[in-house]
Amino acid sequence: MTAPAVVSEAPKTSNGHIPGETGIWVFVLGDMTVFAMLFAGFVFYRAEQLGLYLESQAALNQTFGAINTLLLLSSSWFVVMGTDAARRDARALAQRLFAAAFLCGAGFGLVKFFEYREKVLQGLTPVANEFYSFYYMLTGLHLLHVLIGMIVLGFVFLRARAGIRTASDRMFLEGSATYWHMVDLLWIVLFPLLYLMK
Repeated sequence: MTAPAVVSEAPKTSNGHIPGETGIWVFVLGDMTVFAMLFAGFVFYRAEQLGLYLESQAALNQTFGAINTLLLLSSSWFVVMGTDAARRDARALAQRLFAAAFLCGAGFGLVKFFEYREKVLQGLTPVANEFYSFYYMLTGLHLLHVLIGMIVLGFVFLRARAGIRTASDRMFLEGSATYWHMVDLLWIVLFPLLYLMK
């Protein structure tokens, strides 16, 4: 008498898994397309008035820009680690990490406030010249994305405290992380474009 065949189910892997819902990726790609067109417009008009753009760029505070770059890179790291902790149901750790990411975002906004204040006191407003029109438009639009991301991180913090229990919870967590990484990526392009490019 032969032993019955044992049918074992193949282990599930995460290969091919796209984080979050499809909708968040449609939004991210659309948003990045809009920014890409704005970046292209900036580069085009910069080439036509290179002297003006370089002179205006020299008045920017690169220290503020560098601090904000470090803040957003750190925040993305906290979000990655927080997402991993939430998946492992390490709720207290996930909360601390998401709170740290939120504080980095708040720090970014505070630094940007002081940067804007410095520029306005110098008379460098959005109507000062074409460079500053682009500067305020691009950084202001990005700052709006940061503020929206901070609200999302607040919801992620609450979800992490309750625990990531369902597929819907997981998709929300991953979609939120994807959005925050997009905000970080946009700044990684904006910083050299506005502050460093010669």
